[in-house]
Amino acid sequence: STMQVDVRKVEQAITKNTIAIVGSAPNFPHGMIDDIQALGKIAKRHKIGLHVDACLGGFLLPWVLELPEYQGQLPFFDFRVEGVTSMSADTHKYGYTPKGTSVVLFHNSDLRNYMFFTAPDWTGGIYGSPTMAGSRPGGLIAAAWGSLVSLGRDSYLHYAREIMTTSRVMLQGIKTIPELNVIGNPLAMVIAFESKSVDVFKINAAMKKRGWHLSSLQNPNGLHICVTVKHVGKEHEFIADLKGSVQEIIDNPDAYKNSSAAMYGMATAIPDRSIVKDIISGWPYL
Repeated sequence: STMQVDVRKVEQAITKNTIAIVGSAPNFPHGMIDDIQALGKIAKRHKIGLHVDACLGGFLLPWVLELPEYQGQLPFFDFRVEGVTSMSADTHKYGYTPKGTSVVLFHNSDLRNYMFFTAPDWTGGIYGSPTMAGSRPGGLIAAAWGSLVSLGRDSYLHYAREIMTTSRVMLQGIKTIPELNVIGNPLAMVIAFESKSVDVFKINAAMKKRGWHLSSLQNPNGLHICVTVKHVGKEHEFIADLKGSVQEIIDNPDAYKNSSAAMYGMATAIPDRSIVKDIISGWPYL
C-alpha cells in the first residue's frame, strides 16, 4: 500500500451533502504526501472545497520546494494546485514557535469570511470574532510572530536543507536493515517502517533505552521517526542504535515482555476496538 489517500474511493464517497474533501501534506503516521493535484481535479469537477492538512509539513515543505537540489522531487500541495481552497499549518512544529498556535489559510477572502462569527442582534451588544474561539491568548500569538520573524527566510531554508539531508541518510540506513521494511515512499521528514520478523514495539523499547523516542503505529504495526533539527548530525548514531536494537530483540525474543511495548502490542491485537476506546477514555482519570 502507498499509504496515500485513495483518490478513487474519495470521489466515490462524494454525495450531494459533501462540501469538501481533504488531503495531507504529509500525513502524520507514514509521512506520505497525498496526490493533491488529483484531489484538486476531483474538487473542481464536483464544485466542492479541498482542504490540505499541512499541519505537520506546512512550515517545512514550502522551504524544501525552494531548495535547488530538491526541485521536482516533491509535488506541489498548496494554492498553486487548482482546486485547493484552504490549508492548515501548525506554527509550533517546523515554525519553531511556542506550542498552542496554528494557522488556517483560505484561497480568497470570500471563503475566509465564512470562518468569522458574528452576532449583530445579541442583547449583550454587537459581537464578532474572527475565529470560533471568542477569547484567544494574545501572548502566544505575539510569541509566534516573534519566533517567525526572528528566524526569517534564511534560517528556515537552512533548517529545511539540514533536515532533508538527515532524513535521506536515515532512510537509506533503515533500508540496509533486512528485518525492517520502509512503509510507502517517504519524500520528506517522516520515515515509517515495519517488520515481519521482529516485534517493532520491542524495538521501540530498545531504542528508548538508547535515548530515542519513536512513535508507535498500527494497521500495520510499525514505528516512525519525525526528523527535526535536533536529529541533525546524529543520523549515523540513529542507524547504529536501530541496528543494535533489532539485533538485541533477535538475540533476546523475550526481552521487554513486561514493558509498555508488550501492552501496546496487546492493545493493537484486540479485535473489539470499543474496548480500546474505553481504556483510552479512562486514562485521564489515572
